[in-house]
Amino acid sequence: MMLIDTHCHLDFPELASQRAELLQRAAEAGVERMVTISTHKSRFAGYLALANEYPHIYCTLGVHPHHTEEEGETVLADELIAAINANPKVVGIGETGLDYYYDHSDRDVQRKAFHQHIIAAQDTGLPLIIHNRNSDDDMAAMLHTAYAEKPMNGLLHCFSSSAQLAAAALEIGFYLSFSGILTFKNADEVRRVAANAPADRILVETDAPYLAPVPLRGKVNEPSYVVHTAKVLADIRGVSEDEIAATTTENARRIFSRMR
Repeated sequence: MMLIDTHCHLDFPELASQRAELLQRAAEAGVERMVTISTHKSRFAGYLALANEYPHIYCTLGVHPHHTEEEGETVLADELIAAINANPKVVGIGETGLDYYYDHSDRDVQRKAFHQHIIAAQDTGLPLIIHNRNSDDDMAAMLHTAYAEKPMNGLLHCFSSSAQLAAAALEIGFYLSFSGILTFKNADEVRRVAANAPADRILVETDAPYLAPVPLRGKVNEPSYVVHTAKVLADIRGVSEDEIAATTTENARRIFSRMR
């Protein structure tokens, strides 16, 4: 069974301090590829160096909505596009989006930065890696408005939103990525969405070091733990673990078209 962890943060201290060991555990668990996700444009050199060091690791470029107060005003689509075009191991744009739960950044600044990421996705053809929390209405509106102007590709990462937002994203061909939240006791709506989503639009991820799945909840998450989320996703959909691994791996390779 081979899997791809489509969203982890290998640069975060909890993971960087044990990188060799966790990469070995990931290999033993059958995790053949992983995407380490950008949260700060200013740290891009580090993400890229990590991706270039390991053939099976890829990276993204973007600014997390929490950090748009720090970097959002300097997020310009042209700069994102230039960096992406110059570096083939960049496979996606983000993590970007909207977070109205914590409101660590001004909402207008978040929307402006998200729009710049959207333009970069429309220009390069690389997928948006979208963070969304308590912002379903604005997210759906921005995606549909942008898609009507010029189509782009993307995914809702760590899906934990409403069935309505899932439907809005699927309508424009986006993907849904499921994390350890899928295994949590109170995640019934997420499981319903996962059960009914089209097979060619589902992905798995860890969001490591966060959101370790049951039965490891509370531990520092790592890419090898994606097998637990994949198992629950298979159970929910009534298919084998091998089938869900094959499906999500094929989907990951399709959306991350630069992945080899």
